[in-house]
Amino acid sequence: MGKQLKRSSRKAVIVPFIQNGEYFFKKGMKAYDRGDLEKARKYFERAVRLDERDAAFALQLALVLSELGEYQFSNQWLLKIIHDLDETMYDCLYFLANNFACLGLFREARQYAERYLTHEPDGEFADDAADLLELLRLDGPEWTEEQEDLMALEERARRLLEEERFAEAIEALEAIVARYPDVWAAHNNLALAYFYSGDIEKAKQKVREVLKRDPGNLHALCNALVFAHYLRDEEQVAALCETLAGLYPFFREHQYKLGATFALVGRFDLAFRWMHRLYKQGFDGDGPFYYWLACAAYYTGHEPLARQMWEMLTTLHPEKRGEEPWAATSAMDEGLIRMMALFEGGELADWLYGLYLFSRSAQAEETSMSLALCRLLPADPRLRPFIDYVLFGLTDGPSAWAGNIVRMVDVLSVNNEEKEALCRFAFAMAAHPSAYGESFANGAAWAAAIEYIWRQQQGEKVTQKEMAAKYGVSAATVGKYVQKVRRLWS
Repeated sequence: MGKQLKRSSRKAVIVPFIQNGEYFFKKGMKAYDRGDLEKARKYFERAVRLDERDAAFALQLALVLSELGEYQFSNQWLLKIIHDLDETMYDCLYFLANNFACLGLFREARQYAERYLTHEPDGEFADDAADLLELLRLDGPEWTEEQEDLMALEERARRLLEEERFAEAIEALEAIVARYPDVWAAHNNLALAYFYSGDIEKAKQKVREVLKRDPGNLHALCNALVFAHYLRDEEQVAALCETLAGLYPFFREHQYKLGATFALVGRFDLAFRWMHRLYKQGFDGDGPFYYWLACAAYYTGHEPLARQMWEMLTTLHPEKRGEEPWAATSAMDEGLIRMMALFEGGELADWLYGLYLFSRSAQAEETSMSLALCRLLPADPRLRPFIDYVLFGLTDGPSAWAGNIVRMVDVLSVNNEEKEALCRFAFAMAAHPSAYGESFANGAAWAAAIEYIWRQQQGEKVTQKEMAAKYGVSAATVGKYVQKVRRLWS
């Protein structure tokens, strides 16, 4: 007989292929070294998505964006680094100065160049910053007669808008944008005038037009968020809030606009970040500023500051006394009391069932109640997908998984009188660590199997055939899902 091949005694080694932020950062650097800026940008964007706290990843993305001429987006990342990631990365100040100079914003360019030299007088870019300052020594040109005319037209249109004379405001703003098509403020005010006059489609079209011609225009994005909020487009609201939450505007006017917009749509957590920052910087606010800061402070747990801001508001507007956010107390019905008792418990199933009850209550329509409830819940990562889905309407990623579980519990709830015990059992099972690989997409099948197991545990005689008839699925399907539940619950 010929020789037989011997089975190798070496075991196969499986090497995991992990694509983390570092992996994409290195890919981005290779593309950057080759001069392929677009590909480098895509790799760096993936790196910062995977590791959003790494300042080096964010800086490299900002530099590529600057080389691509996208100076505003580059500035947003540079400001994020300074404000949130590493305030000691002073090189960002020099890169900001360069970007602002390229945008023609010479005063801001000077400020950042000077700040860089203050922190790094002997730094790597000290000579470059000094050269840039030398180029920026002269003040900007005086206002031309045409610019003064434009300012007068814009002021008249703004006044008409504030006085709610929308037809006249639209006429004035349409004349401005026809004569000065690149004046974005007029376009954005025209979108508001259209919206408040009831011409929703024209308003939305105007916002789309601005964002197409000037991507990232802050006022247009804020207007889009306000429109989506009033039109109850919760999916669009969530998407725009996520986009705007990542912006770091330099100008105080833009910071105010962002904070006030977040407050108007009920995202007081995001509103407080900007309004309180402006207040600490000595911003000389008006009535609306103190109003929104008071609301944002109150609904994020800063009640002393909220009361202080309300006092400043009533100094300017005495008629606001009695309209404090804490003056509007809601009646505590039995359902709300039951919810609060569940939130005080220490079990995950209690918290999830309390969230579920809240989502089906009248209080769920009040954004302030959702934010207050969010503050009551513990910082448990297992809760995050359910909080995002129930309280903030997010429907992607882990929130989609949480949504499937909530809909499955809905099926159980409408088909049973023993709602609380059965629904709490369902939440405890579905949120168990061993269940994280399950999508819970087939809500009826999961509900039938869960009720079958639960009733067996109660000592009741129940058949899978009965559960199949009750939930409109086949007996074979119930049997399949019963095995799933048993595996998860073992």
